[in-house]
Amino acid sequence: MKLTHGAHLAYCTNVHRGRDWQETLQSLSTHVLEVRRRVCPNRPFAIGLRLSDTASRELAVPETLRRFQTWLSENQCYVFTINGFPFGNFHGSRVKEQVAQPDWSHSERLAYTVRLFDILAELLPEGVEGSVSTVPVSFKQFNLDPARMQLARQRLWTCVEHLDDIRNRTGIELHLGLEPEPFGTVENTDEFLELFHQLRNERGGDERLQRHLGINYDTCHFALQYEAPDSSLARLVENGVRVSKLHLSNALRVRPTEAVRKALVAFEDGVYFHQVIERRSDGTLVRYPDLDQALLAASAGSVSESAEWRVHFHIPLHAPEGTDWGTTAEQLRGTLAFLGDHPQLCRHLEMETYTWEVLPDGWRDHSVEEMLAKEYRWTLERLSSVGFQPA
Repeated sequence: MKLTHGAHLAYCTNVHRGRDWQETLQSLSTHVLEVRRRVCPNRPFAIGLRLSDTASRELAVPETLRRFQTWLSENQCYVFTINGFPFGNFHGSRVKEQVAQPDWSHSERLAYTVRLFDILAELLPEGVEGSVSTVPVSFKQFNLDPARMQLARQRLWTCVEHLDDIRNRTGIELHLGLEPEPFGTVENTDEFLELFHQLRNERGGDERLQRHLGINYDTCHFALQYEAPDSSLARLVENGVRVSKLHLSNALRVRPTEAVRKALVAFEDGVYFHQVIERRSDGTLVRYPDLDQALLAASAGSVSESAEWRVHFHIPLHAPEGTDWGTTAEQLRGTLAFLGDHPQLCRHLEMETYTWEVLPDGWRDHSVEEMLAKEYRWTLERLSSVGFQPA
């Protein structure tokens, strides 16, 4: 959806299954077009495309790509961004740490990402810039040594060079957004800036870095770090970081009372990581790699019920909030307020509640299409309050 200030809004299709291109196109033809009918029937509808490695290889075949371009035109849809974080399957079986494999120390990650950009360059409407989001280099638990980290940085630079080559040949503006998340190699503002300065110092004066590599700022992930959006975003801007995309997403925020912990068991789905970051009364942060480990620590008596837990489980943007059981929507609202004060901060906005299949009973009271339509209504109302309207 086109917005004022040259911005675009979509929801990320990683919510739907897409193991290969056939399954992806089926999801687009059913779920996405139904959401379009409910939300944006009379205007061009933006798609935040998610492609697995397999789907990207199949779509990259010229004839298949031409057919998809025709499909987009016939259905008044367009693509401006691609989610390149999950490489393989993203639904129905264990994902967890596999979501970051292969990481940026492997040639497969570079080849996959370059392929996504090549596809995107063919799909973009004239005059629209394109973005791809990706893993935050790797996960900490993979323990990349200095040599592997250097290799990862070299591959990021190779991607930057590829994007600049496309720009020189076609005039198309493309940028890659690293997406910090808990336990990622890069998981907060400090760690992102450290990596960014390393990349910049390795090739001092090379302006291509700031043009083609930035951050995919996921509001759920930064809420988990207890970082205020105005100060975090201001630091990124001051350091010359491009905000490639804003992921509009929401995490659970709870007090770990006995009743709440019992209810949280329903969120252990066995598919995704649900990292927990606990803030104690003295401000200390304690990190748990997954929800089951946090619950185990609490059952052993090492967690105070006065603490706060923020749980990496993407829940609906419009979910209700309470005292012991709430959301991090305040982080999302703060991010949108900063965007309203700095309307050129970022042109790519993407709602990313991908957990519809694993939401516990009581959180899925409608079809996925209607839940997504509710997210659009919630988001558009808040965007309107900060000066962004459908264009």
